[in-house]
Amino acid sequence: MKILLIGDTHGKLNKFRDILPKITAVDLIAHTGDYEADAAKIHEETSIPVVSVKGNCDGGYSSEDFRIIETEFGNILLTHGHMENVKSGLTGLMYKAMENGCAAAFFGHTHVSLTDEWKGIRFVNPGSLTLPRDGSDGSYAIVRTSRDSFDASIVYYSTVMGSGNKKPGSGYIKRLLNYSDRF
Repeated sequence: MKILLIGDTHGKLNKFRDILPKITAVDLIAHTGDYEADAAKIHEETSIPVVSVKGNCDGGYSSEDFRIIETEFGNILLTHGHMENVKSGLTGLMYKAMENGCAAAFFGHTHVSLTDEWKGIRFVNPGSLTLPRDGSDGSYAIVRTSRDSFDASIVYYSTVMGSGNKKPGSGYIKRLLNYSDRF
């Protein structure tokens, strides 16, 4: 199965529309929240099956706001991550994945891409195409699963579009605005 993993689009789908023609043979699009309504628009525009969850900006404040994606490799937990406190570490997310019999967890919320494995659980955060917080000009993930393998790759917008890496400006106010979920 080939999964396009995106998140934290916050109502801005232009970069998603830019990368879509460059991606082939996707079986599923998984959206990690903020904004869940974007997932519906993506499905309308692509006709590719989409699974999504609410994020903190969608009013998703329930520990039950997650989905399970069934793959040949095993179940994958899809969550935004704010209820698992992912900005402070992956422990809560790891336990939630274990409690639900999942071999992997997809999450967002930090706007920073990540692939990792800890205690047998694979973790993937696609970052954000529209509001990245890692100095890049946006990212998403491609995940390929089979019965015997799980391969996750972070793909940067600049690599796909050949646009070069556009790092955000520095400064206290800019960091404050970029790293706050209140604005």
